[in-house]
Amino acid sequence: MLSTRRIGVFPAWEDNPYLNYLYLAPRTRGFDMLHATAFASGVALLERLEAGDVFHLHWTAPIVQRAEDAEDARSRLARFVTAVDDAQQRGVLLVWTIHNVLPHDAKFRDSEIELCRQLAARADVIHALSPATVAMTGEYYALPSERVVQIPHPSYQGVYSNTSDRRSARRELGIAPTDRAVLFFGQMRPYKGLDALFAAVDALPDDESSRTVLLLAGRTRPEDLAVVEDSLPSRVRVIRDHSFIRDEDVDRWFRAADVAVYPYRAILNSGSLHLAATFGVRALLPGEPHLRDEFEGEDWIAFYDPEDPESGIAAALASPDTYAPVTTHDAFSRRLSPWNVSVRFANALEAAVSARAGRSQATTGP
Repeated sequence: MLSTRRIGVFPAWEDNPYLNYLYLAPRTRGFDMLHATAFASGVALLERLEAGDVFHLHWTAPIVQRAEDAEDARSRLARFVTAVDDAQQRGVLLVWTIHNVLPHDAKFRDSEIELCRQLAARADVIHALSPATVAMTGEYYALPSERVVQIPHPSYQGVYSNTSDRRSARRELGIAPTDRAVLFFGQMRPYKGLDALFAAVDALPDDESSRTVLLLAGRTRPEDLAVVEDSLPSRVRVIRDHSFIRDEDVDRWFRAADVAVYPYRAILNSGSLHLAATFGVRALLPGEPHLRDEFEGEDWIAFYDPEDPESGIAAALASPDTYAPVTTHDAFSRRLSPWNVSVRFANALEAAVSARAGRSQATTGP
């Protein structure tokens, strides 16, 4: 049983399923969860925590990337680090999960890198989802390997409804049985390489027996929607929904798809990728060395040339191999089920809390 009673989660995005699944096991072990989302509430949360509590930092963007200017970013950085130092002096455990090497589209890059360096020097536990995290972050900040715990992103096994069948899902979306449906699922942001995907499907050769249909599903900010609409492909049919996709509708999009494409220009981890495994849909990823190493042997994943993403995606989508049946997705999803991953995370917390308690007892003495 963990000796601490509270985990302060920051930022705690309410619509992010990963956060709900990660804390399944800690909740059963008696934890109370405290949540904060904005910078000010995150600092206030740090100030509330007491000895034996945990402050779990996820995405760092709210700390300096929401600043008004570079000076404000530096000020926020200093304030946050001071709050962390004060909390740790009270006996609060700092856990940092690294979701990205750096926030995408970071405006205040220097302050962000300095923040990551400060966190790396202070975190009691550094949670890496990808085996490549230490190597990938090394260009910007060094992670002490003795404090890094690698626990992968969970699958979505048993999480989403799985009632749609392929025929009904395609009928509801207006996709013909012979169409090849290419899916992009997730929040649509320019950095995710949508322009390369759009150009790739437009470059596919005409096929009288099977036409390509592009499916786009995921929340899109108004300023990003304008960019997406300006670059939509002109030669293929596009079916799109730019709102937040409700849990009960997720399976329809994946059941209707033949392949899910993740055209990210810089990818360390992707939760959406695991949805493809959950629904038995082949995923197309950039063939970066760390991704090939991580997913070697998974036949539900195919790769394209990241040096020329437009041609690489087009070549993969034109290949019959991309549409062959997949077999290893079920074993992958079971191995990384939300409960299994959450138990591993809770065990890592327990070990860190015990180690902190032992150090404190040794310092204070009898």
